[in-house]
Amino acid sequence: MVGNAHPTKLSSIIKMTLQLDRVVPWGRSLADYRDMFALSDDDLQREILDCASGPSSFNAELTAGGGRVISCDPVYHFSREQIQQRIDETYPVIVETLHRTREKFVWDDIKTPEALGEQRRAAMAQFLDDFPDGMSAARYRTDALPYLDYPDRQFDLALSAHLLFTYSAQFDTDFHIAAILELLRVAPEVRIFPLLENFTNATSPHLAPVLQALSDRGHHAAIEPVPYEFQIGGNEMLRVIAA
Repeated sequence: MVGNAHPTKLSSIIKMTLQLDRVVPWGRSLADYRDMFALSDDDLQREILDCASGPSSFNAELTAGGGRVISCDPVYHFSREQIQQRIDETYPVIVETLHRTREKFVWDDIKTPEALGEQRRAAMAQFLDDFPDGMSAARYRTDALPYLDYPDRQFDLALSAHLLFTYSAQFDTDFHIAAILELLRVAPEVRIFPLLENFTNATSPHLAPVLQALSDRGHHAAIEPVPYEFQIGGNEMLRVIAA
């Protein structure tokens, strides 16, 4: 926390101090999102916020199909060329890490880390092609949890993948609670995937206290199965309906 900074100012500070060399871009597609969040055709017709979305092609693909989505991530503070350079730098590191930890993942449909990497590269290329137009249209925003610069209930559905619970060592329980409450402020329904820590098969230690905190505030939170599993055991999302 930076002193007693106002949330809007704090968000600006987060953007300015973000270091690109600490970002590990790894994009996912609309098909991935459908499975990770068990999204129906009706869900995709709703006003959607995709929070901490990184270089995913979800926005580009959904917008091309007539959907309405805003993606937010502080990495959008950087240029297309800077993000591309960071993708090129980190791609071989991620593939090598997948090789070293491959026993923690499911390799049924995708057989090798290289095959997965090519799928991710295709999604990130689609994102990069869309990024300049998406920034001009304000479909990509630099907001960072736990403070979002949107009015109450601007969206019907908020999604967040591979940030909350994934980075449990980096973000404590209070951050998780504050972030989810902020998502519930801007959307009456929130879906978060996965519930496991990064490169492990361990459920986040923050999950139980987060569920309790949400229940204490009258929100309905449920762990639900989804048709996506890459981390072994990582086939569940947290679905929260606001009180």
